[in-house]
Amino acid sequence: MVDESNTRRIMVITGASRGIGAETARVAAARGDHVVINYREKAKRATVLAEAIEAEGGSASTVGADIADEAEAGRLIAAVVAEFGRLDVLVLNASGGLERGAEPDYAMAINRDAQLRLVRLALPHIPSGGRIVFVTSHQAHFHGRKPVPAEYEPIAASKRAGEDALRALRPELTERGIDLQVVSGDMIDGTIIVQLLRRRNPDAVAARTEHGALPTVTEFATAVVDAADAVSGLGHTTYVGGQDYLAGASTD
Repeated sequence: MVDESNTRRIMVITGASRGIGAETARVAAARGDHVVINYREKAKRATVLAEAIEAEGGSASTVGADIADEAEAGRLIAAVVAEFGRLDVLVLNASGGLERGAEPDYAMAINRDAQLRLVRLALPHIPSGGRIVFVTSHQAHFHGRKPVPAEYEPIAASKRAGEDALRALRPELTERGIDLQVVSGDMIDGTIIVQLLRRRNPDAVAARTEHGALPTVTEFATAVVDAADAVSGLGHTTYVGGQDYLAGASTD
C-alpha cells in the first residue's frame, strides 16, 4: 500500500470550517493535496467538510485549535507533525476583529501575533520547497494608502501589521528555502466579514459593489491555491478583484 502522506502535499488551512478556508480546502484537495482543516469551535462543520472531500476522492483531516491561544496553536502543529511528520503548505486564512464583545486588542492578537507565532511554530517542520500563504484584503494590504471603512479599521491595521511581520521573516525564509505568498482580495461576496459590514455599514459594501460584482468565494479560494502552486518571487502578492481600488496604488 502506498503511503499517501508521502505522495501528497500536507496543507494546513487555518479557519477552514467555512467560507474561504473551506472552499480553499475543497480546491486544494481536488488538486491532490491532503488538507488539514483547522477550526476553532465548529467541529461538526469541519468533520462534514472533511467527509465530503473524502467522498469526492480527496484526502482531508481536521484539527481543532484557536490559533490565538499559544498552547492550542502549539497543539495544532504538534498534531500535524505527529501524524504526517511535516507540513508542506501553511495557509494563514483565519482572522477576526469584528466580533461583538471582542477585547480591544483582539484584532492585533489574532491578525498579527497569532499569525507570526504559528509560522514560528511551523517553520522547523516545513521542508525546503514549502510555502506559506497569507490571506488578506485590499483594505488591509493598502492600509495607510487607501481609505478604509471605520468599522473595518481594526482589522485593516492589524492584518497589515501581520503581513509586515511575516515579510520581515524573508531572510530566514530564504535561508530555509521556504516561499511566502500573499493573496489580497476585494470584499469577497458571501464571507462573514462582508455580512457583518452590511449590518454595521451597508454603504461601505455598496460603495464597492458600485464598481462591479464582488469576487466570489470560489474565485478567491482558487487564487489562494494557485499561490500555493505558483513559481514567483518571495513575498509576491496576488490581487483578486477591485481593479478600480488598485488603480493608482503602488503594489508590492
